[in-house]
Amino acid sequence: MSYLSLYFDVTDKNIFILGTGEVALRRAGKFLDKGANVKLAGANLDDEIISKGAKFVKIHTDKSELNFSDGLIEENKNIIKREVEQSDIVVIATGDYSLADYVCEISGDKLVNRADKPFDGNVIVPTSFYIGDVEFSIYTGGKSPLMAKYLRQKIQNIITDYDVFEIELQSYARELLKSKVSSSKRRREILYEIFDNPEFIRVFNDKNMIKAKEEVRKYIEDL
Repeated sequence: MSYLSLYFDVTDKNIFILGTGEVALRRAGKFLDKGANVKLAGANLDDEIISKGAKFVKIHTDKSELNFSDGLIEENKNIIKREVEQSDIVVIATGDYSLADYVCEISGDKLVNRADKPFDGNVIVPTSFYIGDVEFSIYTGGKSPLMAKYLRQKIQNIITDYDVFEIELQSYARELLKSKVSSSKRRREILYEIFDNPEFIRVFNDKNMIKAKEEVRKYIEDL
């Protein structure tokens, strides 16, 4: 299966997560942070994730119970089927592999992320992190989650405060140019003129955003 890196707006999307363990909570946190509606199904749910807006769906998970019967299994399936039908994205993060397989079967053409068998789904949730306002995502094709962690550390050591400063400054310059220069090609050329110019670089090295923006604004106004 071939995967393509995309960023998907999940605001107000309905996310159903089978599981309430560590992985499920981590996935839930990511979606909640982006404004999604999240429900998690399990025996109980951490109060902290509920305080963030997650909803709890009670299902029976203790198969050692004397009353755990075919009736309870069917009850679980009926509850889960209803939630899957109402969801936009399904996340499977449970150690109950038979229930996980069932959810995969009934999910049809929905977007499915499966933590234990990623390639049984069609969505990967990669390792991701922020430096300033910049988000980095790392996916090793399932070959080495430990390597993903190592690469994250390397990237965090390489990216500097100056890089983050320049990103914000370039965003400011781009917005000014949009109202003054109609050609996207010319706007790009002007950005190179500014950010490759040794005189500007000397100003930017002080990382004084107010002063840097003022210099950029004057340059663009004089075009």
